[in-house]
Amino acid sequence: MVLRTKTLLPLLLLLIAFLWQCQSYNVYQQGELLYLNKCANCHMEDGTGLKGLIPPLAKADYFRDDPAKMVCIIRKGLEGPVVVNGKTYNQKMAAIPELSDIEIANIINYVSHTWENNLGYTKMTTVQAALEKCPLD
Repeated sequence: MVLRTKTLLPLLLLLIAFLWQCQSYNVYQQGELLYLNKCANCHMEDGTGLKGLIPPLAKADYFRDDPAKMVCIIRKGLEGPVVVNGKTYNQKMAAIPELSDIEIANIINYVSHTWENNLGYTKMTTVQAALEKCPLD
């Protein structure tokens, strides 16, 4: 059985539409939504932070040098000074204990692949191991 041009053209168009849709799919969509709902108020939608008060996450050496440290900061919060890109910040960050391990991983992976960070993928096992090592309250 030979496929006719009338049959082949709609199939080709459907394939092109499908590939186009796949190309525009954001694999970090869950992390993005969580970031926008839980983090963007302080770190801003574009990850630039609040000038002088809240550190940036975009191109941040603090995040780049130890993404696993961010796991504990998200879950437990942070108090005391931190130096990010050569600037000291000393604003308390509230803990977000209600986030599940997978939600923390999603946020970490979203931030790791946004704003020119290109930091690679953080596995769920890495997040769980980091959470086990977080300092006790």
